[in-house]
Amino acid sequence: MIHHISVSAQNPQHVAQVLAEILKGQAVPFQVHPNSYMVVAMDEHGTAIEVLPLGVEISPGSGQDGCGFMHNPQASQFTATHAAVSVPTSQTEIEQIGVREGWRVVRCDRESFFDVIEFWVENHLMLEFLTPEMTAKYLAFTQQPDVLKNFVAAPAEAIA
Repeated sequence: MIHHISVSAQNPQHVAQVLAEILKGQAVPFQVHPNSYMVVAMDEHGTAIEVLPLGVEISPGSGQDGCGFMHNPQASQFTATHAAVSVPTSQTEIEQIGVREGWRVVRCDRESFFDVIEFWVENHLMLEFLTPEMTAKYLAFTQQPDVLKNFVAAPAEAIA
């Protein structure tokens, strides 16, 4: 179970407010780093999304110290990091929010196993939202050992 994830954004406060709307939760200041916010879904899983300023990177501490934060002015606006998040929101609501924000939103079929809504935060960070109906199909897929085994055993296509 993943309980929270950290992402970065050009406008952390606004992004946190938009994500809170989709998760039907709350956006609150995150005191760990300046201009950072935490979206709390207020669900039974403790789901949260930390939103840090774009360019902030988390680095390992030394000795017994925990992690630290540093700013990378050369950070790419894109990342391989993404998350699939079950939300209590309908596809229509998600699409309306995306249109309002000017962010890319597209429903995608993942190899006919399940569907997700790619929600491109600030058009640089992909979050895959699963409506309640999509969540049921996703969970059915992940809880079929034979199907899942074949899925992960399939050869990956080369990236040019």
